[in-house]
Amino acid sequence: MVSKAEKSERIRTLLESLYPETPIPLDHDSHFTLLIAVLLSAQTTDKKVNEVTPGLWAAYPTVEDLAAAEPEAVRLIIREIGLAPTKSRNVVKLAAQLLALHDGEVPNTYEELEALPGVGHKTASVVMSQAFGEPAFAVDTHIHRLAWRWGLSSGKNVVQTEKDLKRIFPKESWNGLHLRIIFFGREHCPALRHDPEICPICSWAGIKTRLNEEQRKRSQAKRRRR
Repeated sequence: MVSKAEKSERIRTLLESLYPETPIPLDHDSHFTLLIAVLLSAQTTDKKVNEVTPGLWAAYPTVEDLAAAEPEAVRLIIREIGLAPTKSRNVVKLAAQLLALHDGEVPNTYEELEALPGVGHKTASVVMSQAFGEPAFAVDTHIHRLAWRWGLSSGKNVVQTEKDLKRIFPKESWNGLHLRIIFFGREHCPALRHDPEICPICSWAGIKTRLNEEQRKRSQAKRRRR
């Protein structure tokens, strides 16, 4: 039987070979635009965020401009993404708070980031890792799901998954690895229409009882929709 340490090392090595480069999937050109893009990406695809942010920056190119914006005007620009009304209010408040408390600059601590409107721990983790190079393991729904599928975490909640993955994987791998798992989930290991028999990782690392449980839930949901 493969130990968890052996499994995690094999997974890390495979992901590094599949994705030697880890470009940030959200378009940005500064710490500020990265922060806003990550905030907007909650419950929305990165592709959709990248479609709306050019219009947002064309209308409000600076922190000062966004802080002075009307939330409804912002909502009209980002209306195609999920939770647009709430996000439009948050980004305006966030920009204003950056000016009031941080001289318009994005802070580089978890405490200060998570005090900003609309910024939770996952968003703060992405900014800390990608903007400031601090080791962080930002856990989104893809990572949470795959860590559970592969038996690397109990799947209790994203907080526990983050703790488990930080304990399993070497610290120097966290920033690239969280992106590699996301890339892999999208390409090979989706939530729906997933065949674990041909998945490069689930085929040998997947916990069969968990994979079967997912299949059972999908079947039940399909029957309810009929």
